[in-house]
Amino acid sequence: MTDDARTDVTVVIPVHNEADYLPSALPLLFEEMAAVDANVWVVIAENGSTDGTAELVKDAMQDRPTLSLLELATPDYGAAMRDGFLEADTEWVVNFDIDYFSGTFLNDALAVGADADIVLASKRVDGADDQRGTTRRMATWTFNQILRYALGSGVSDTHGMKLVRRSVVEDVAPQVISTTDLFDTELVVRAERAGYRIKELPAFVEELRDTNSNVVKRVPRTLKGVWAIRQSLRSDG
Repeated sequence: MTDDARTDVTVVIPVHNEADYLPSALPLLFEEMAAVDANVWVVIAENGSTDGTAELVKDAMQDRPTLSLLELATPDYGAAMRDGFLEADTEWVVNFDIDYFSGTFLNDALAVGADADIVLASKRVDGADDQRGTTRRMATWTFNQILRYALGSGVSDTHGMKLVRRSVVEDVAPQVISTTDLFDTELVVRAERAGYRIKELPAFVEELRDTNSNVVKRVPRTLKGVWAIRQSLRSDG
């Protein structure tokens, strides 16, 4: 049963081949969400898994009425996030990863939501505590500089947890050309250019497991994606 006096929020979590990690991660996620002062629904956006991830989510849904599954045939993190955002029908949607989520961030973000359309968890603003390794911290800084100079963005961190008004998703997402790694970045940049109100809150970042993402291998793909966004923004005027 939901509380009609509280805000409605949909949490969207893209996953791919997470059958080994989900059984331990889901209880932790729902424990965090139980402390959030809102009605929270969780959408697991499974994309192209081959290890039984979807079946595990379906099993978990039997005991968790606020959990649902979105299945996509192709492995694509950004497309999974986009489709999860668009499927939500609540006032707010929030992006978490299965190994990076925070009830504290969600409570804090909702608390400033009256004055914002997007609330970002920034790893770079004053008060942030980024426990990741030096390479990954430098990659975040470098990526932000690229966005600043190539796309004119003024925010400090587009990757990570973010709370977005459903109305912004409806307005901006159809214009976004990126999937893979850059859907959320382009969504934020386009919302910024459209004049939507963006607030950044300091994030605490502690990796719960070794990352599967190779930063160096992502560089050419990221640069190509940013250039495509730049060209698309220019053509839009």
